[in-house]
Amino acid sequence: MPVQKLKEFLDRENVRYVVIHHSPAFTAQEIAASAHVPGQELAKTVMVKVDGRMAMAVLPASFRVDMDLLRDALGAAEVQLASEREFKDMFPACEVGAMPPFGNLYDMDVYVSESLTEDEQIAFNAGSHTELIRMAYADFERLVQPKVIQLATSDVFA
Repeated sequence: MPVQKLKEFLDRENVRYVVIHHSPAFTAQEIAASAHVPGQELAKTVMVKVDGRMAMAVLPASFRVDMDLLRDALGAAEVQLASEREFKDMFPACEVGAMPPFGNLYDMDVYVSESLTEDEQIAFNAGSHTELIRMAYADFERLVQPKVIQLATSDVFA
């Protein structure tokens, strides 16, 4: 079952979404393959600290956060990956590493890779390593109001 807080929020906002069940998977690429979702449409959430404050960087599964791009885009002095130990207690209803990209529900900023905005639909972890939610990117943007910036580089090599 998707994280109850998220499901209630989406239902209250009259958002149409689909829950996708898949076999247990832990990396973004494994999840995309298991759930039969294109890597470009699977939004992974990477926890970062921006000048000491926890935030979410959201990007396609096939990309990786470029800390220099993120720091420069935000005008921050320091940006670094957060350790699981630092954020696991912030998402009590979620399995570690499976939190949905709804920082607005957890009082934190959300930064979205501009490449995700090109997709009509996005899918993302729903709080567990066996469920995704797929919904319109436009609804996600309306609800979360993320800052859209260039923050990622592709992991795909030609």
